[in-house]
Amino acid sequence: MFFLKNREEREIRTLKTMIRMYCKAKHHPEGYLCDSCAEVLSYAAMKYHRCMFGKNKPVCSVCPVHCYNHVMRKRIREIMRFSGPRMIFNHPVMAIEHLLVQRWSKKNMPLFLKRVRGKQKRNSNLKSA
Repeated sequence: MFFLKNREEREIRTLKTMIRMYCKAKHHPEGYLCDSCAEVLSYAAMKYHRCMFGKNKPVCSVCPVHCYNHVMRKRIREIMRFSGPRMIFNHPVMAIEHLLVQRWSKKNMPLFLKRVRGKQKRNSNLKSA
């Protein structure tokens, strides 16, 4: 159950878990998501699915492309700051998997930067043609 084969499923599940933890502590102790937190989850999932890096995406905190709008970036950071330290106690396997992916993302950052610059050059060549 914890070891989902698909990275996308695992990351979305981790995100849902972190948002639920935050919402339960701050908004709804009953355990369901309030409208505000559901909006953040929906927005984050949409951005995840539209990521230009596809399957090889870095975690958002180390990504060179800031695709979240300012308001949502602020909200998701608040959620991550609250839930992140608590994940190791409530969901240790998810927390460790997330830390490993984050470490891998930081280690491979030059590869991501090359891809971004390459796509930007291709897009500018298409526009000028």
